[in-house]
Amino acid sequence: MMKRRLTLAFLIALLVSGGCTFLLSRKLRLHSAATVATEQYVAAAVPLEAGEVLQADKLKMISWPVSVPLQGASAKPQDLIGRSLLYPLAVGAPILDRDLAIPGTGLTTKIPDGMRALALRSDEVVGVAGFLFPGSHVDVLVTYRSTTAPEPATATVLQNVEVLAAGSQVQPTLDGKPSSVNVVTVLVTPNDAERVVLASTQGTIHFVLRNGADQGEVNDPPVGLSQLIPGTGPAISSVKSAAIHRRIKRAPPEVVETVIGNKVSGVSF
Repeated sequence: MMKRRLTLAFLIALLVSGGCTFLLSRKLRLHSAATVATEQYVAAAVPLEAGEVLQADKLKMISWPVSVPLQGASAKPQDLIGRSLLYPLAVGAPILDRDLAIPGTGLTTKIPDGMRALALRSDEVVGVAGFLFPGSHVDVLVTYRSTTAPEPATATVLQNVEVLAAGSQVQPTLDGKPSSVNVVTVLVTPNDAERVVLASTQGTIHFVLRNGADQGEVNDPPVGLSQLIPGTGPAISSVKSAAIHRRIKRAPPEVVETVIGNKVSGVSF
């Protein structure tokens, strides 16, 4: 009898402990599931630098806890492809709206592969009285002096260069009104960028506005001050002077005859 009671008590205890264990484990599972609920967001798959244009192979999806809201994150990679970064990002960092340039306004998106954007200082006159707009085409000139040619000269450094930005403006204005800017950004090749930077250290840079449909180029030599104002050039060299003198016809000499007795002598002048 006693043995039967002990067995029954053991079974009851086993059932109670099993039920408690089941209820506790279920509660823990529900609690754990609630704490690890996540959402998928777009993040950097590789280290990204400021100014870099986002491509599909540079993006990946990461899980982010639902309990920690992520403002400005995107769940669709296609919404970010083609946009440029304002700040560098590490691998795995979520990409937020604040990290990206406004669509269509980032300057880096306007620079083709192999080209460079070069900013040149301007003023109201150099900037063609404010009529330089993004999309304009210009020639870049420099006025300089050199040791081999002391007189000032003006030369064309670049031709048919596209203006990317006027100041901070990267889109043409709808009203077309001129606006004075201090910096003009042009689209150039790496070699042309070197030429313009060198020219800007030697003299004054000027922009010459041209018709956007005019794609022609000229090969005129630099214009010096002597060509602009006659008589201001260097003196004629001694070699040229001697050649000029050789071409001048000399007048017949004058002869003075002197008669002394029966002797006649002559002296030429």
